[in-house]
Amino acid sequence: MSKTLQATGLGPLADGGRVVVIGGGPGGSGAALALQAEARRLGREIQITVVEGKQLEEGKHHNLCSGVLSPPIMTLVENELGVPFPKHLCGACVTGYVLHANQQQIILDGESEPSAAMRRILFDAYLLQTARQRGIEVHTARATGVEFHADRVVVYTENSPLTADVVVGAFGLDEGTGALFQQAVGYRPPPALSAIVTKYHPGKEGMQAFGKRIHAFLPRSQHIEFGGITPKEDHLTINIAGVAVNTDLMDGFLATPMVRDALPAFENAGRFKPLDLRYFKGRFPCGLARHYTGDRFVMVGDAAGLVRAFKGKGVTSAIQTSLRAARVILREGISAEAFRAYHAANQDITRDLPFGRAMRFLTITAARLGLMGVVIRAAEHDAGLQRALFDAVSAHQSYTHVVRGALTAHAAKAILGALFK
Repeated sequence: MSKTLQATGLGPLADGGRVVVIGGGPGGSGAALALQAEARRLGREIQITVVEGKQLEEGKHHNLCSGVLSPPIMTLVENELGVPFPKHLCGACVTGYVLHANQQQIILDGESEPSAAMRRILFDAYLLQTARQRGIEVHTARATGVEFHADRVVVYTENSPLTADVVVGAFGLDEGTGALFQQAVGYRPPPALSAIVTKYHPGKEGMQAFGKRIHAFLPRSQHIEFGGITPKEDHLTINIAGVAVNTDLMDGFLATPMVRDALPAFENAGRFKPLDLRYFKGRFPCGLARHYTGDRFVMVGDAAGLVRAFKGKGVTSAIQTSLRAARVILREGISAEAFRAYHAANQDITRDLPFGRAMRFLTITAARLGLMGVVIRAAEHDAGLQRALFDAVSAHQSYTHVVRGALTAHAAKAILGALFK
């Protein structure tokens, strides 16, 4: 670290340093816990404040994430954050996937660690409460302004102002907070897809009939890029995503034969609960943000757009990037120059984004042209192509790995055979 950065206070965060984390989701709580643990490993004590406007512990808010926490989430939480993974919150253990497209379907079961499905609001509350129990201050209020100075950052909130040496942005795609950073430092939020989410309680027998696989759909639609049905403890979460999805599109999706066939006892209105099929709308990133690091600030997870293109895997990426940000803050510094190390540490995500965008374009185009059915039929006779489909749907592997697994002579032969069959 240069003497210039040390002299300006932009070197590694020193003993007694102050951090404000905006956002109390997995990225924010993860960043706070990672900063605390890393500082203590280095023999430092720092002050950490998490600013979160939602009262997560009361479970009043609906989180639009489908709540599927995929590997290596358990390893990250337990080994990196030093927090017991909340297995008691797991509503279901996802063992595989069923991919539907063009009136065809295929079961995709991988050999790796299964994913855990749970209510995201409960997982978020668990991590935030753990941070609070470990002495991290949680400021229950919304950020209303952010002001950068040469020697500090001032974060204004609904309650009181906070002063810090560095700010970690873990606010997801919150437009209000994003606008504060856009005005202050020229941050630009990532491009995003919109999503509609609802839930359905089919009853105990219906849940048993549905099983432990997620059903993924690639509709032949100009507006819906993909949809999904995810089993939870006592209900099914149903979602669609696209550039501009709405309630009419969700109504149409639920009315399609492939979706109705997958939903147990869906025609029996007597099984519906009062909160069933209430729609919630949100967004999730599908590309990188611009200017998401600089002097005295760094964004993690969704706020930076550091997620897997097309699939998401947002919780895992949020915690991964928060761990990386914490290491840079305490070992490299808090300047724009120091945060180059953060960009380098996230190359596993950023280098995979072009492959993810290509996969997204090819998959959507194939579904709309009616060709995904051909791919599914081919995968029934080609283990490598079937594995590539599993890795793409589950996010267990990078898209670079998926593309290499799919582009084989044997897979091409199988696709051509299915095409002309």
